[in-house]
Amino acid sequence: MDSAHLLALTEAFRGRRVVIIGDVVADEFVYGRVARVSREAPVLILEYDSTEIVPGGAGNAANNVAALGGAAALVAVVGRDDPGRRVVAALHRRVDPKCLVRANGQPTPIKTRILAGGVHSAKQQVVRIDRAVPRSLDAATRKAIERSVLRAVQRADAVLVSDYGSGVVTPALVRKMAAELRRQGHPIPILIDSRYRLLDYTGVTISTPNQSEVEQALGARIGDNLRTLERAGRELLERTRTQAVLITRGSRGMALFQRAAPTVHIPISGSESIVDVTGAGDTVVSTVALALAAGGSFEAAARLANFAGGLVVMKRGTATVSADELWDVISGSDSDA
Repeated sequence: MDSAHLLALTEAFRGRRVVIIGDVVADEFVYGRVARVSREAPVLILEYDSTEIVPGGAGNAANNVAALGGAAALVAVVGRDDPGRRVVAALHRRVDPKCLVRANGQPTPIKTRILAGGVHSAKQQVVRIDRAVPRSLDAATRKAIERSVLRAVQRADAVLVSDYGSGVVTPALVRKMAAELRRQGHPIPILIDSRYRLLDYTGVTISTPNQSEVEQALGARIGDNLRTLERAGRELLERTRTQAVLITRGSRGMALFQRAAPTVHIPISGSESIVDVTGAGDTVVSTVALALAAGGSFEAAARLANFAGGLVVMKRGTATVSADELWDVISGSDSDA
């Protein structure tokens, strides 16, 4: 597959509308400098520098869609608290927030990462604190989410489901949405990115699990064993009845499984010296969603996602990839991508 084809597909991202449904997390980054070792305990004392809060989870997926040139509509529950307000304020200008459900009494999940470094060294993550809120949504909030989903997908070119386990999105909701799309004669790609319930979402277009999520779902150890990987990918296709499965494998690249087609193994794009994998899966699934929305094949979508993933892991924190960055890396690649 030559780079000209991938570049043309990247150009077609512009204006494609992707609905992102799922769990929004406030990714908080606290930066400091190592001052000394404490006399009270063998721990570092950090001098506080700054704090940044950016959208994580479905919010990061929406920002990636927008950064790549698409139009994103975000359906999620966000608390009426300070982290929730800051997350909404940090959404990309091409992310439509009108379908967000602002819930009273529902704190926004927060993942706080403490990063520290010296004057002449890069800041590294030293600890992470999760304040993830398991949600038991009341009937009114759940109905509001359902209404927002069914309204938003009517004008969508693709739907991306981002399930981080907070209970906002469920397999039942996805089934109802898919049935409504069929009833309207509006067949569009439905993508699943689920951390804990990979096998529960069936009959969709494609899922994009990482290798550890596959191992957890199937109770298998894959490692570097390509035969085990092959069995796992084919089992996922069979059990979830999806059209394709794209397994991301970190420094080992990606593996694309399709029905009645040989497996496509894609080596990692860029350097193997990864800086930060935070949110990389969001970048991958967002790129696949836009590529499929623009009419690309599964393989073309996977190869573009591989380029985008290779870019984002070279950035610190929860990051996005722009259309220009993707264009440049494809242009500089070998003619046979």
